[in-house]
Amino acid sequence: IAYVNQVGGQDELVFDGDSMVMSANGVLLARASRFVEDLCVVDIDIANADLATERPFIDQTGIAETLTEEAEVWNALVLATRDFVIKNRFSDVVIGLSGGVDSALVAAIAADAVGPEHVHGVLMPSRYSSDHSISDAVALAENLGVEYRTIAIEPGHSALMEMLSSSYDGQSIGLAEENLQSRLRAVTLMGLSNAFGWLLLNTGNKSESSVGYSTLYGDSAGGYAVIKDVSKLLVYRLCRYRNELAGRELIPETVLVKPPSAELRPDQRDDQSLPPYEELDPILAMYVEGDHSVEEIIAAGHDPAVVQRIVGLVDLAEYKRRQSPPGPRVTSKAFGKDRRLPIVNRYRR
Repeated sequence: IAYVNQVGGQDELVFDGDSMVMSANGVLLARASRFVEDLCVVDIDIANADLATERPFIDQTGIAETLTEEAEVWNALVLATRDFVIKNRFSDVVIGLSGGVDSALVAAIAADAVGPEHVHGVLMPSRYSSDHSISDAVALAENLGVEYRTIAIEPGHSALMEMLSSSYDGQSIGLAEENLQSRLRAVTLMGLSNAFGWLLLNTGNKSESSVGYSTLYGDSAGGYAVIKDVSKLLVYRLCRYRNELAGRELIPETVLVKPPSAELRPDQRDDQSLPPYEELDPILAMYVEGDHSVEEIIAAGHDPAVVQRIVGLVDLAEYKRRQSPPGPRVTSKAFGKDRRLPIVNRYRR
């Protein structure tokens, strides 16, 4: 049996190659490389082929090595990003560098995909940005060898707040102010995208998009969402994998050990709005990818109140996900074509 597969990315699909030839008695005779084009020549003794179950010695030099999960996902994301950029006739990409782990991962993937000379990072600090976030973003850009620039959003934020203040009529504007910052960053990035013809890469992960932890027309904006099907815990694993591959801290260790934060208000942390990702991601995997019911997830040992809340957030965030950029599918079930649910419904809990 000869199994032949193409190689390349198309929208959310990633074709990984991995062509192979099996003998009549189930022996793997040859296996081509994954995620790269490969030529595999196999000599088969047709005249003596029968249904015997003997398993002769096979020269393993014609069999490509098996990849770890991290290597498999990394190569898939790099291939998908490269093909999306090149096949859509872009040469360069632009990424907002926050000093956080998600933008660090996307920048590293982009550098591998199109070359660091074609990646442009933008630091957009506000009054809430910490010094370590700025220094981490700079260290990342320098480690990757990508061009970066700093555009402070404070002048634009102050102008917008002044422009809108008379229309708020005394309303509490905490969340509105937070989201203005995120949308200002999107406007800044899209301004550069339009001016230079760069493709804006979105940096949102699957855990956040699952529960709607993003700003519509803010950090959810972009032309391609590289890690939209990558959970937060896998984000960390991929960063460490890339560092191991480089043999050095390509992605600074300080990025990997600090608490995740959107930095849209003083002392903000993700775990103030969401359960720890060690608790959140397994619940999301069961509900989104496994199609398990609330009762089944609770029976697996998860806190009932947390499960009910997370499932409700996933259902409510469908309208946001419908407006998100395309991105590669690397799990058994991604949002979009794999999971088609209505925005308007009466079955919400």
